Amino acid sequence: MPDRLRVLFVTEDDPLYVIRFFEVFLREYPADTMEICGITIDRPWHEPIWKTLRRLTGLYGIGGVARLGTRFLRARLSGRSIARLAAERSIPMVPAISVNAPEYVARVRQLAPDVIVSVAAPEIFRADILRVPRLGCINIHSGRLPVYRGMMPTFWQMLHGEPNVTVTVHEMAERLDAGAVLGTATVPIVPNDSLDRVIGTSKQAGARLLMQVLEQIRLGTTSRMPLDMAGASYFSFPQDQHVREFVKRGHRLL
Repeated sequence: MPDRLRVLFVTEDDPLYVIRFFEVFLREYPADTMEICGITIDRPWHEPIWKTLRRLTGLYGIGGVARLGTRFLRARLSGRSIARLAAERSIPMVPAISVNAPEYVARVRQLAPDVIVSVAAPEIFRADILRVPRLGCINIHSGRLPVYRGMMPTFWQMLHGEPNVTVTVHEMAERLDAGAVLGTATVPIVPNDSLDRVIGTSKQAGARLLMQVLEQIRLGTTSRMPLDMAGASYFSFPQDQHVREFVKRGHRLL
């Protein structure tokens, strides 16, 4: 059992939602038993900006994208970022063009993390990076597995009338969202709720759940629940008809 668990985070540059995870985690994590040996901030979506804007406009509409864009610019102008949070705590940044690039894998191998944690990482981890950490790679997924595999799990759980969003910490495998579950937490969905609120609250709940799971990993007391993939589903990004059904259910996007 190591005195301090060495953890490397891989995440995306998101000053609106993912940052809420790090605001909680970096404020509350037990520094006496855990060392954050680095954070890799990957570019979101890994696609041209016009394609991202088209995708977001289909979900939020032009007005919604304008509101999100205003919030994004305010965050940028204020200097609010995951990188700034890390710098304030002297946590090193580990740059990457791709987490699967051989040069990145080699650098991470030199860092020798015990665990790599994916928090909304915008890439699928391939075999080489999955094999680097001594105690494995884990992911935080804002959906109940294996039913809500894939993209935007918070949206789909709200659309389907679930009473809660289930935040899941699970082992990473070469097959997407298929590794054993290590822990879950729930965030209630209330009538006339907003996707904006539930995503933000789920990120904060995920930070506290991850602290519990990492301590169990450090102590060797994790309880692994393998997934029965016979009941698995996979969801893609919502389309227009899904957004209309979401609004009909009484929920809001923002």
